[in-house]
Amino acid sequence: MCCGVVISLKPTMLVVRGCLAVALVCWLTSVTDADDAVVHWSFQKLTRPAPPATTSLKHSARVRNPIDQFVLQSLEEAGLEPAPAADRLTLVRRACFDLLGLPPTPEQVDAFLQDESADAWSRLIDSLLASKHYGERWGRHWLDVARYADSGGYETDIYYRNAWRYRDYVVNSFNNDKPYDIFVQEQIAGDELWPNNLDLDPRRVYIVSDQKKRHLEARIGTGFYALGPRIHESALDARRLAYERLTDWADTTASAFMGVTLACARCHDHKFDPFTQDDYFSLQAIFADARETELPLWNSMGEADWRQAYPRVVAVQEARTRYRLFEAETQGKPLSPEQQAAKQELLAAIGQSVLALPTATAGQGTIPYDGLMHIPTASVLGREHPALIKPVHLLDRGELHHPQHQLRAALPVSLAEATATSPALPDPYAARKQFALWLTRKDHPLTGRVIVNRIWHWHFGRGIVETPNDFGVMGQPPSHPELLDWLATGFVADGWKIKNLHRLIMNSSVYRRSSQFGTERHLAEDFDNRLLWRMNRRRLEAEALWDNVHSAAGTINLAMGGPPVVPPLAADEIASLREQWHWVVSADPAQHSRRGIYILVRRNFKFPMFEVFDAPITSQSCPVRDVTTVAPQALWGLNNNSVFRQAMHMAGRVVREAGADRTAQIVRAWRIALSRPARQDEFTSAVRLLEELEKQNPTPLHEPPESLKSVPPATAQALTKLCLALFNLSEFAFVD
Repeated sequence: MCCGVVISLKPTMLVVRGCLAVALVCWLTSVTDADDAVVHWSFQKLTRPAPPATTSLKHSARVRNPIDQFVLQSLEEAGLEPAPAADRLTLVRRACFDLLGLPPTPEQVDAFLQDESADAWSRLIDSLLASKHYGERWGRHWLDVARYADSGGYETDIYYRNAWRYRDYVVNSFNNDKPYDIFVQEQIAGDELWPNNLDLDPRRVYIVSDQKKRHLEARIGTGFYALGPRIHESALDARRLAYERLTDWADTTASAFMGVTLACARCHDHKFDPFTQDDYFSLQAIFADARETELPLWNSMGEADWRQAYPRVVAVQEARTRYRLFEAETQGKPLSPEQQAAKQELLAAIGQSVLALPTATAGQGTIPYDGLMHIPTASVLGREHPALIKPVHLLDRGELHHPQHQLRAALPVSLAEATATSPALPDPYAARKQFALWLTRKDHPLTGRVIVNRIWHWHFGRGIVETPNDFGVMGQPPSHPELLDWLATGFVADGWKIKNLHRLIMNSSVYRRSSQFGTERHLAEDFDNRLLWRMNRRRLEAEALWDNVHSAAGTINLAMGGPPVVPPLAADEIASLREQWHWVVSADPAQHSRRGIYILVRRNFKFPMFEVFDAPITSQSCPVRDVTTVAPQALWGLNNNSVFRQAMHMAGRVVREAGADRTAQIVRAWRIALSRPARQDEFTSAVRLLEELEKQNPTPLHEPPESLKSVPPATAQALTKLCLALFNLSEFAFVD
């Protein structure tokens, strides 16, 4: 029934359905202020609750830090036993995938299992956090929230040649453990908070100061706003283009940093949360003086060097023009031997002039040219000239052509009140700066809660609040509200350090629980494991699964950063692409096995393997990825030629590392793919499978690695198919 209400109340759990549920949720999850106004839990002042007393907990011996105290109290109130601790082999695999998105090597597993010191686990975590690949794993999580893509989407899917610089900025920010408040400030207002450029110190011509590099990094952070979806045809209507841009910026800002659905107030006052249309368009007005611009990434001396070398670009153009003139003169005519020679000379001249272009660095700097000697730039936010700033009006029902009263840049009134701040921003020419500083105040009710919940979600597969982009009335209430506030206040007090939050979470007993646990009572009382009585088993995201396949094969290219890479596709995979030059395959084959985070992200054509495994929708902020189980996933794993080739390379690795002994090969294959030895039944099945496959006398492998050439063709084919079978095990794609 539309207006029916179904309520299920259990300790710390609430499930409410139906239109009338809103009032009940408000009543159960809110408090009343001095003016008798209902204040939703997430808009209340952030205070630090005391953890439950350890002495009152039945399982006090399992408490490693206060996280365990909060969770154990909830479990004991519900009468549920916690799962036992996971074994050390499971833990090392869990930690590596969690922090790096890469499997542990057999040597890493051995080192951890043999380390009997009391701090072995903590030291493992520290070593993973120190890895440069940590930023790639956790940067990919944030790129979901930031709706990252390399193109604009819609029909023409216009290309963003500089989006990757924002991606690399995010990776580096996580690797450097940049405080989250600074991370937020840079993305919203890096140009206003750190205005600077790369002009040279005349005493050090090609050396740019660390301070200037730091300011440049902050400006690149504003690329967050330069990579949203864009309709090509909107460029025909300047007003509509500006409105679509401001809408994307306001909606994404509210979702990503504030965890609220402020976009619901675009057409009318929010039906559930305390946001008005005035609030929504006042937020748009904060960005009214911003404009997208391309920022040159070099100093004046670098530009002078570029201008000095630019005649080489002219040489390319002239060589091409000469060839076009020759084509026009000879079109439709048979070429004489002399003309054939002239044609080849002209083509060679084009090639030689292209090769003569400088491709390394500008002067002695560190920024290479883009493309064919293009000026390296980053798409960032800049300031519009005051005379060109367009006023922002409230729009009747959000319709562009129905403007109402004009609005100034201002904070959402209800949230301003929650921080005892005036909604009005006093400096109209530094609105983003003021907004960013307000958003990262230590007493802000949302910012700390929202990011702590995201970090928790990315560790456990579910947030304390299951709707990370909606902390409003229609979002899910927190499963452990006091734990969330304890984590958020501690996170802010600790200087907004994300790596320390990882350490805190991963050193808890809650994180170290087994996922292989559950009684009928557990499943009946808390089927979704909201109370965290066990660890959640999680499937690898598409990019992590891609990385796992190439890591097992030994082919993964761990180079970091740079423009997106484009792997080759099968004919049936690229058939649906309307303009096939939108997928220009990277010329260097070594680039084809880069980590998944570096693969080109087009909005209207997803990399097929990623689409099969639930890559995010990039038209808006993605808080939680879908996890589906569909037939094309199995078809990709079993039939895709690229996967088969990786299985062949893994077979070559097995032979290279284990030699010709069959027993050693099976042992090594299991340790590479699953980080554990094969059980006896698995070993027996593997031997039988290899024997059966060898009897089939299969055709020889095409271009096998050198190590596979040392074994009989039938053995090489059989071992390849065994590795393919390992790729298709559920255990390969899931982390316990």
